[in-house]
Amino acid sequence: MDLEEYKNQGIAARKNMDINQIKIIGEGILNSFKNNGKLIVFGNGGSAADAQHFVAELTGHFMKERKALPAIALTTNTSSLTAIGNDYSYEDIFSRQIQALCRKEDYVVGISTSGNSTNVVKAIEEANSIGAFTLGFTGKSGGKLSGICRNVFHADSDLTSIIQEIHITAIHMICSIIDVNY
Repeated sequence: MDLEEYKNQGIAARKNMDINQIKIIGEGILNSFKNNGKLIVFGNGGSAADAQHFVAELTGHFMKERKALPAIALTTNTSSLTAIGNDYSYEDIFSRQIQALCRKEDYVVGISTSGNSTNVVKAIEEANSIGAFTLGFTGKSGGKLSGICRNVFHADSDLTSIIQEIHITAIHMICSIIDVNY
C-alpha cells in the first residue's frame, strides 16, 4: 500500500468514528469514578501500549490540571504477568488480575484489534462475572469481544495499524471528556 492510500484509509476511519458512542463511554467512566470505581485497562502489544497511555493520561493529567484519577493498566506489573504466565498460562495473565483487583463499581476496558485475544476475552468474562461494566476496543469485525462486552467501540478498519490509531484517538477524546467534566 502506498502512503497516499494509507493516509486516505486513516482519514476514512476517523470520519467514521462514532462521537456519540465516545461521549457515552466518557460518561460511563466518569460515573464509575463518581461511584468510587476505577478504570482497569489491558491488551497485548500495541494495545498494551494504548492501555498504559490511557492510564497515564488519567493518573497524571491530559489537558488540564485536576486530581489524579484511579486507573490501572494490567500490563505493567512484570512480576505478576510472568508469575501468572508461568504458573497458569499466558491466557490467564489478565483474568487473574481482574479476580484480584476488580469490583462491580469498576469500568473494565479490553483492547484487542481482532477482538479475539484469548487473554483479553477471558479477563472480560471474569469482569462480567464480578458485575463490572465492560467495554471492548476492537477493529471492524469486533470478534468475540462484540458478543461479551456490555459496550464495544469498533474502529472502522481491518488494518491493525489504523485500528490502533483510531483507538488512541478515541482514548484522547475520552480523556478530554473526563477533563471537562471531572
